[in-house]
Amino acid sequence: MKNLDFCKIGKKIRDIRIEKRLTQEYIADMADVNTSHISNIENNRVKISLSTLVHVCNALGTTVDHILAEEYLDPPSAIDQTILHELHKCDASTKERILKIIQILQ
Repeated sequence: MKNLDFCKIGKKIRDIRIEKRLTQEYIADMADVNTSHISNIENNRVKISLSTLVHVCNALGTTVDHILAEEYLDPPSAIDQTILHELHKCDASTKERILKIIQILQ
């Protein structure tokens, strides 16, 4: 079994945090760690623990599955989870348009 790619995990956390315009300080407060620890996670200087990962995901409004999607052995499952994650951001009319596009592509 291969090791987790903590570099990718940290980058994904950083990308989501920046996309949502959240600060490292906010994430640190929500995860009950210090700001430098969040910086170290994002820059692959430390490995994130499972409990901290759960708290960080809650603060980011995302799931552990989304953060770890690239670590799964079944890539289609990871893609499904990523699509679902993005779909949750859409309003009802956008979801209807996406459904029509999927039906056309099949």
